[in-house]
Amino acid sequence: MDKLNRREFLGKAVVATGAVAAGSLSVSNLHQASAAPGVKKPTDKVTLGNSGLKISMVGVGTGSIGSGHQSNQTRLGQEVFTQLMRHAFDNGINFFDLADSYGSHPYFARAMQGVPREQYVIQTKTDHRNPQHAKQDIDRFLNELGTEYIDSLIIHCVTEDDWTTKYRGVMDVFEEARQAGKIRAHGVTCHSFGALKAAAASDWVQINQVRWNSKASHMDADVETARALFAQMRQKGQGMIGMKVVGEGDLVRGGNAMSPNECYRFQVESGVVDAFVVGVEKIEHVDQLLHGTQFALNEVGYRLAAAL
Repeated sequence: MDKLNRREFLGKAVVATGAVAAGSLSVSNLHQASAAPGVKKPTDKVTLGNSGLKISMVGVGTGSIGSGHQSNQTRLGQEVFTQLMRHAFDNGINFFDLADSYGSHPYFARAMQGVPREQYVIQTKTDHRNPQHAKQDIDRFLNELGTEYIDSLIIHCVTEDDWTTKYRGVMDVFEEARQAGKIRAHGVTCHSFGALKAAAASDWVQINQVRWNSKASHMDADVETARALFAQMRQKGQGMIGMKVVGEGDLVRGGNAMSPNECYRFQVESGVVDAFVVGVEKIEHVDQLLHGTQFALNEVGYRLAAAL
């Protein structure tokens, strides 16, 4: 998930909002219909490829600087974490990106107490490469999350070019869990271009969460090389979720900084992701994510890979 420098993020958000108020977006733009029917708001539901999962076009991540079973989000403490998740949910976001390594499972379970399970979509991840450990993880995750099923389960941070052979045992465990109803879809987050190419070639991959932004910050290839591969993935029917939307904060700071709104626009108009997630740390970040994505939709509309 994206590592957002909170002060810089909000500063950029203020600038972006000020530009809108000054007239950089016309009234006609504000009411322009999206290119794809039915996707006019950031909380409208999109289908992740052929997985059958329907999620809000923007999702909330819980793994900013996430490792060792903690993250910036969990370090906020349960009360603030709950306020953040519920504010996102109450404003129409139904997709939440978790991971074992973020330590966000118990925090999220407590945050969503009282909310009907079918009203939100959980994605989480395991770092284990051993099939038996991965199988144990699934049962543990279900217990930690207080749920009977996980919507999307991901093999986390894969770097090997031959991972679809090397980790076949884990893949089989995921598929068995899907057949048993413990998970609804399975996929991968890749952290090398070779691993991405293997994912693109795999019929097992239902969900790809990919590092994707306009300056190739913390990505696995240059923008155009990645774009071409991601388009193939999406056209194949693999669900595509963008991450590293602000490049762990690199894109929104420095002399050539972009505004968060520009980062969101890139995701919307790129045509190669169905949805994207941002690791937000304040309620204001959620509001800006929704506001900025709405302006992007009004300006350029939701793009489809087939239109490239």
